Amino acid sequence: MNKSIIVLFSAIAIVAFVATVAQAQPFQKGTTAGNVGIGLGTALGGLGKARPAISVSVDHGLWDIGGPGVISLGGYIGNTGYKYTDLGYTAKWNYIIVGARGAYHYNGFTELPNLDVYGGAMLGYNIVKYKTEGGGADLSNNYGSGVGLSGFLGGRWLFTENLGAYAELGYGVSVLAVGLTFKF
Repeated sequence: MNKSIIVLFSAIAIVAFVATVAQAQPFQKGTTAGNVGIGLGTALGGLGKARPAISVSVDHGLWDIGGPGVISLGGYIGNTGYKYTDLGYTAKWNYIIVGARGAYHYNGFTELPNLDVYGGAMLGYNIVKYKTEGGGADLSNNYGSGVGLSGFLGGRWLFTENLGAYAELGYGVSVLAVGLTFKF
C-alpha cells in the first residue's frame, strides 16, 4: 500500500511541476469532473491486512443557485478488501459501494479559479461479501449489504485546464480519498 501511495503522490507532484499552469474556470453549470483515487483509512481493519481502497467518481454541474455556487449530480464506485489469517483459518471481506451523489460546489473564490470546494451526500448500495476457509468452517455470506447514505467534503485543485488533484473526506470505501481529477 505504501508503494501505491508514494507512486500516486509522485505522479501528482510531477504533473504539478511540469504542467503549464493554466487559468482554469471555476466549477460551473455544464462542468464535468471525474476523480480517480486511493483511499486512506477504512472501517475494515484490525489484526489482518486491508487492501488499498480505490474509487472513481464523477460530478456534473446542473444548476446555478443563488449565491456563488452550483449543484452537481454524479456517481461513485469504490472497492476495498480485508483478509485475516490465523492458524489455517482465513477470513476475507470484499466491500463495494455503488452510488448516486449530489454536491454543492462553492465557486466564490474568484481570486482562486483553480480551486473547487464542495460538500454533498451520496445514496448508495453497499455490497459486502464475506468468506471463510479452514478451521472446519467454510462458508460464504453477504451480510452487511444494503442501502446506505453518506456525506462528504472535498476539494480539487487544477494544475492545468483539465488536470488536477483532489482530496475528499467522508464515508465511502475509505475515510480519506486522494488522487487525480479530470475536468472535461
